[in-house]
Amino acid sequence: MVGYDALRRSAAWFDLGARGEIFATGEDRARLLHNITTNHIQQLQPGQGCYAFLLNVQGRIQADLNVLVFADHIQLDTEPEAGGRVFRHIDHYVIADDVTLEDATAQFAVLAVEGPQAAQALAAAGIPAPAAPYSHLEARALVVARITATGAPGFRLFVPAAAKEETIALLEGAGIPAAGAEAARTVRLEHFKPRFGEDIPDTALPHETQQLYAVHFNKGCYLGQEIVERVRSRGMVHRLLAGLVIDGNQPPAAGAPVLAAGAEAGKITSAAFSPALDRVVALAYLRREHAQPDSTLECEGRRAEVRPPYAPAGRA
Repeated sequence: MVGYDALRRSAAWFDLGARGEIFATGEDRARLLHNITTNHIQQLQPGQGCYAFLLNVQGRIQADLNVLVFADHIQLDTEPEAGGRVFRHIDHYVIADDVTLEDATAQFAVLAVEGPQAAQALAAAGIPAPAAPYSHLEARALVVARITATGAPGFRLFVPAAAKEETIALLEGAGIPAAGAEAARTVRLEHFKPRFGEDIPDTALPHETQQLYAVHFNKGCYLGQEIVERVRSRGMVHRLLAGLVIDGNQPPAAGAPVLAAGAEAGKITSAAFSPALDRVVALAYLRREHAQPDSTLECEGRRAEVRPPYAPAGRA
C-alpha cells in the first residue's frame, strides 16, 4: 500500500512501460500533424505541447497522443499498444510533404512521478518541473513533461533507455517510493481518467468520451473534423463516458451491464476497488439520459452513483 498511499497523499514513481514514441521531423511536420489531429498543433512553440486525438474519416478515435514540440522535431507519445498504429496512420498521409517519421520507442524508458507533491518530489531529486500542462524541458539528459497518467498532479520522464536504472536510483534516493501498475490504475480510476484501449475504444467519437480538451473547435479542417462538427452542432451522441462509485469491494468485469430501473443503461469499461473510498470505482459508457452526475444506477445488484469523468484543472 506504500505506493498507493504515496500517489494519493504525496508522490510516487512508476514505470509506464514501452510507450510508443514517434519523432516527426521536416519542415512540414507541424502542418501535417495539424491537419490529421484534433488539436491546434501549428500554434505550439518549442517547449509546449497538448493532448490530441487521431481520428479516421468517420470521426472515430484511432489513438490519443501527447504532442511535445521541440525546436527540431515533434514527439508523439502514445499508449504502448497504439504506437504501431499511429506510425502507420500518419505515414499514410505523408505524400508530398517534407516529413520524416522515426519510431523512437526503443530509445526511451518512460517513467512517471505523480501525486499531490510531485513537483516537490522532483525538486528533491534535482529535476526541475515544467509549470504548464504538456510543457516540457530537458534536464539531466532526460526530458520532463507535465503529463499525468492517473489524473493526479504528475510528470512524465523520457529517459534514455541505458539510463533507466540510474534515474530510478536518483528518484528513490530522493525519497520517492515506487508504485506498482495496479496502484497507478486504481488512482487513475479514482480520478475517473480514461485510457485509450481500455476505456476509449477505436469505435468511440470524441464527444462520447467527454475528453474534449483534446479537441480545438476553431482550428479549421482536419481528418474527421466534419463528423466532430456535425456531432457538436446537432448533439447526436447517445452515450457518454462517466465515472461510477459502486457499493461493495468486488469490481465488475469490463462489459458488465449498468441498469436503470431494471433496464440496461450502459456498460462498464474498467473498474477497481478503491481502498480510500472502501468502494469500487469504475468508468462506463452510459446512455446520455443516465450520465448526469449524482444519478443513481445499479450494477450487479449494487448501488452505483454517477460521477463526472476526468477533466484537467480549470476545465469544465
